[in-house]
Amino acid sequence: MNVIITGATGMVGKGVLLECLDHPSVDNILVIGRNHIDVEHPKLKELIHRDFTNFSGIKEQLTNYDACFFCMGISSAGMKEDEYKHITYDYTLSLAKTLVLNNPAMTFNYVSGGGTDSTEKGKVMWARVKGKTENDLLNLGFNQAFMFRPNAIIPLRGIKSKTKLYQFMYDYFMWMIKLMKVISPNSVVNTTQLGIAMINTALKGYKKSIIDPVDIIELSK
Repeated sequence: MNVIITGATGMVGKGVLLECLDHPSVDNILVIGRNHIDVEHPKLKELIHRDFTNFSGIKEQLTNYDACFFCMGISSAGMKEDEYKHITYDYTLSLAKTLVLNNPAMTFNYVSGGGTDSTEKGKVMWARVKGKTENDLLNLGFNQAFMFRPNAIIPLRGIKSKTKLYQFMYDYFMWMIKLMKVISPNSVVNTTQLGIAMINTALKGYKKSIIDPVDIIELSK
């Protein structure tokens, strides 16, 4: 299986990348990003692309792929809706539209978030934007598309978050996340589970297009 990964410099994307590197069913990995990653591997190819609103210049390099794991994302804290939508929605759909033309049989996995608003009408800005992104991805025409909605995520394998606030929380309040895992086992996932779950949706499919934490845990087994 040949896969594309975005957001591989971030916590979730790095976790997915490491699982893909280790998985025997993943043959080749193309990481698309605006910055270099600190990983080298025979399976891995890196493509630096600065403009995520336009992939026309590299579309020939985006053929013959079986899956895309879109893990790129930002926090909405302090952002206006149009700015957040430009990065969250426009960047995602720009790549997805290019890929669906080149690889219609592809599985497209998008990392969204718990609380995403599928109605696109709620009061929470980020949830509306994520909801529209999910809905439009599901209607693009991919052979399979799955919207991953993790809540709390425990980083494993030495992975750290690029977002300073998130990493601060992990450094000082990980005990709270682990306690939440004890109290509600199906509410918290780790980066390894997330990566394996993504791979398994591409290999085996799944009964639902919206993937909640309990589904991530089931898919990672």
